[in-house]
Amino acid sequence: MSGLNEISMKVPQGEVQGKCAPGWEPVVDAFAQNFRARDEIGASFCVTHHGETKIDLWGGFADQARGRPWREDTISVVFSATKGATALCAHVLASRGLLDLKAPVAKYWPEFAKNGKENATVEMMLNHSVGVPGFREPIKEEAFADWDYMIKRLEEEPAFWEPGLRNGYHLLNIGWTVGELVRRVSGKSLGTFFHDEIASKLGLDFYIGLPAEHEDRVSLIVPYIPKAGDVMTEFYEACVENPEADSSKALLNTGGFNPARFDEKNGRYATDTRTAHAAEIGGAGGITNARGLAGMYAPLANGGGWIVAADDVWRMSQISMVSHRDPILLVPTRFALGFMKSVDNRHLPMGDEKSMIIGDRGFGHVGAGGSLGFADPDCNLSFGYTMNRMGVGVFLNQRGQSLVDAVYTKLGYRSNKSGVWAK
Repeated sequence: MSGLNEISMKVPQGEVQGKCAPGWEPVVDAFAQNFRARDEIGASFCVTHHGETKIDLWGGFADQARGRPWREDTISVVFSATKGATALCAHVLASRGLLDLKAPVAKYWPEFAKNGKENATVEMMLNHSVGVPGFREPIKEEAFADWDYMIKRLEEEPAFWEPGLRNGYHLLNIGWTVGELVRRVSGKSLGTFFHDEIASKLGLDFYIGLPAEHEDRVSLIVPYIPKAGDVMTEFYEACVENPEADSSKALLNTGGFNPARFDEKNGRYATDTRTAHAAEIGGAGGITNARGLAGMYAPLANGGGWIVAADDVWRMSQISMVSHRDPILLVPTRFALGFMKSVDNRHLPMGDEKSMIIGDRGFGHVGAGGSLGFADPDCNLSFGYTMNRMGVGVFLNQRGQSLVDAVYTKLGYRSNKSGVWAK
């Protein structure tokens, strides 16, 4: 990262540190503003452009008690931003000719193709249309850490709808549906494949299944817990008020992987226990920082490099499924094959917490509470943002979106009024 300027500035939550390319100072200011005006506790932020790092920042505190500074090597759970890593594993196998995205799932996983799922395809698993967003019957405690159990339950679960007929967000289950395909095709578990074939080769501090030796570097999540009088999104209202709602079955029937559930035994919220960190939860359990997210997307922003072919990057950037009302998230959604596309729900109540506005060819994934990683091949941009204080929704909030906006503005983009950033 030669040619970058050192950054060190005081903010209400301690200090912002890192490096910045000349001319990118307004983007640094946008990151600092989150601490000054938006109650950021601890966060990291990284941007690459044409494969060169332009922003690499971190700041604040790694715990709610403000006793541990967020350091250069601090990492945290990034929730659904993990889905981008899981999807990339499948696309790597497809690029190598080992996984046919058009093929029936039965070709690779015949036990899955029953109970209304006989006609499921690999693409349907990636674009959230395969029809198993949750489980109707309770699953056992800490099932999220028992891969074989979750796979068996998915095999037996009847489809919620005919696969391919519509899409509905598979909050955690996409990690096991796509992850099991990766395991069966590659012979390696999802976390091992990601480590061996992507993270280690790119030098990423990014894990799906965290080794114990890294545990002391993890920032603890500060969950969003509604208070009396708080206005919640429809999705959270459905989950809280109606246990029989499909939204609730997808979010809460997970064996306890819920950032708002305090684990008395471990003295931590459930997603920050050692059991949760060690589990290979491909839908929501990845642990990294902004450098890891931006680094994973950097090759995809620049033609694919050795990871995937250029045609595969084009395929990743294409819309595969659109819904005017996702039956799980209860808002409009737009998905590529395993990635989110720009989605503008600002017209809805609490619309800023239901949107993610990036470039038209951009693709990536938000994480619950506001983390984000994405690539935009049109401007050779990769982006990563992680934090520990979760926002109200499962999309971006003003902290993350303000950083996206600052970056596109720096690159000469004019407006996002159309629902995508445009020049």
